[in-house]
Amino acid sequence: MEVLALTAGVAAARRHWRYRGQARPPFADTPAPGQRSVWDFPRPPAIEPVAQTLTVAAGDDVLARTDRGVRVLETAGAPTYYIPPDDVDAAGLVDLQQPTLCEWKGLARNFAWGEVAPAAWCYERTFPEFLAIRGWFAFHPGELRCLVGEERVRPQPGGYYGGWVTSDLAGPIKGGPGSAGW
Repeated sequence: MEVLALTAGVAAARRHWRYRGQARPPFADTPAPGQRSVWDFPRPPAIEPVAQTLTVAAGDDVLARTDRGVRVLETAGAPTYYIPPDDVDAAGLVDLQQPTLCEWKGLARNFAWGEVAPAAWCYERTFPEFLAIRGWFAFHPGELRCLVGEERVRPQPGGYYGGWVTSDLAGPIKGGPGSAGW
């Protein structure tokens, strides 16, 4: 698997973001004690380890469980959690043959799980900064039961992004109407 090179188009996509985590915009919520503002997350995104167990299930089927997960933090977005491939039941995942490109992370394959589509994605080609998550799986929490520790997460607004919204986040979180430039 090759590492992606920065092209003029990708560089332009990276430049278009208005907020980069250096200062909260006036409309950002003030975090309550024990919360983190998504507006303090960096852009370019950063990877950090997760101390809690991550679990993903569909009905009674556990698709993934790990104590070795990481999350990617990006300005204005709910964190996206990644699970190492050894901790994923990939036998039930079906490649949708619909790749997507993230201007920060790279080229992803998207997967269905039974009737849930899309259910997951995995970066098969990354930019150098995101080699650490190459081959790791992330899951959409809209139709799947996703947990951080014992907390069931909510999906990021809008349905496009796969961020996991937990009670320790202060927003607003991008994805809903009017947030395309955040």
